[in-house]
Amino acid sequence: MLKLRGSSLSGHEVVRNIRQGNPVVLDATQLEKVARARELVVELVSKGQPIYGINTGFGLLANTSISDDNVAELQRNLILSHSCGVGDPFPDEVVKAMMILRANALMKGHSGIRPQVIELLVGLVNKGVTPLIPSQGSVGASGDLVPLAHMSSVLLGEGQAYYEGQLYSGAEALKRAGLSPVILEAKEGLALINGTQAMTAQGVIALHDSHVLLKTADISSSVTIEALCGIPNAFDERVHLLRSHQGQIATAANLRRLLAGSELVYSKEHERIQDAYSLRCIPQVHGASKDAYGYVETVLNTEINSVTDNPILFPQDGDVISAGNFHGQPVALALDFLGIALSEIGNIAERRIERLVNPQLSGLPPFLSEESGLNSGYMIIQYTAASLVSENKVLAHPASVDSIPTSANQEDHVSMGSIAARKVLRILENVQNIIAIELLCACQALEYRDRSKLSPATKAVYDLVREQVPPLKEDRFLEPEIKVARDLVVSGKVLNLVEDIIGNIK
Repeated sequence: MLKLRGSSLSGHEVVRNIRQGNPVVLDATQLEKVARARELVVELVSKGQPIYGINTGFGLLANTSISDDNVAELQRNLILSHSCGVGDPFPDEVVKAMMILRANALMKGHSGIRPQVIELLVGLVNKGVTPLIPSQGSVGASGDLVPLAHMSSVLLGEGQAYYEGQLYSGAEALKRAGLSPVILEAKEGLALINGTQAMTAQGVIALHDSHVLLKTADISSSVTIEALCGIPNAFDERVHLLRSHQGQIATAANLRRLLAGSELVYSKEHERIQDAYSLRCIPQVHGASKDAYGYVETVLNTEINSVTDNPILFPQDGDVISAGNFHGQPVALALDFLGIALSEIGNIAERRIERLVNPQLSGLPPFLSEESGLNSGYMIIQYTAASLVSENKVLAHPASVDSIPTSANQEDHVSMGSIAARKVLRILENVQNIIAIELLCACQALEYRDRSKLSPATKAVYDLVREQVPPLKEDRFLEPEIKVARDLVVSGKVLNLVEDIIGNIK
């Protein structure tokens, strides 16, 4: 059970809850604060004083007064007019995360929404009603207006939603789930859509899966080090303590534990004085990405427990302040940073793949095939990795450096955070495939080594891969095998297996 209080929620909790299918509940004490903020809205409306988004138009139309009789229609029109997204729908888990995160922000008690609207939003999650939300249309300031409007339209019985695997109108989906639509009152439409939850929902999913990927990249690189008989001196703790970056120190420690007991890298005279950077600098490169991950985690966990709509109500003071907490710049920068960090994990992994398949660098059969020439072996699988790395270089260009004014130049600087979020999920998927390819190549390279000399951790990974992918003796259809290896990475099977042997990987 996931309890929403508007505070102390973590992105990892949200993703685990969604994937485990556990119910979401609202903290009763915090709902009382939500109700008090609502009372302030009612009081202000009764006084007739103009307050943005409550009895005025939106954006450039902020100076247009709305009569009391039209306040409810204003909120409905807001949702319908803003539901103009395009592109492929968001995956179900992104939509569910979006609803949970928006509910949590509203639970802070500064948005002026009625408790029953938040309860209905959480009801969609618990009853399995998933709004169809196009993935394109947000510029990431004034909140993720377009995707959140599509989410909110289902609360009104509008839009479309999935229920038990079928797509229905919003009204029909609610009916089948035993839920009733709501009629929005003053401020409520704006409270629902004026937030950063579309970009942040994608962000917490990318963050959660990156946590597994970053650790698994250390594991795949250790298998490569074994296969290439790498020199372990570069991972000496004394070296890394002199630089003091925590990610670097942790990665070097991981590699020492992963390689412990290996006779292929220890207790051996090496012909080389030092290894190439793609082996020697794994702690420095992987570690930097882990430090970036830590920064992003802090930003996202701060964001999901923040008030991000406008105007903001302060019930104890009786104040309403129109400001800019909806601006997605903190999240946009963080997700661009995460995309760059993940891209570098794929970048260095592809160089390790090249060293595995290139006989001039590995001393192994060309492309890891005994009968090369007749067989291409793993020649072209490296092409795939190279293609993914090149695509990531394009995707890693930061979206947050761009801005296009909207709303007749009233909203004249925007974050483009939703674009950063969409890009980071694509980068993540690409790197998952690259690490899967590294595992396949490294395990194939170990066919030409004495596997009795492997470390316990590396031997376990080799055996896990070989349970599903046999050694490559002659050319065969490789695409399904990449999928199998990717599943071992994404599911955490590789990570869990290794951690059972050597303990937690940092």
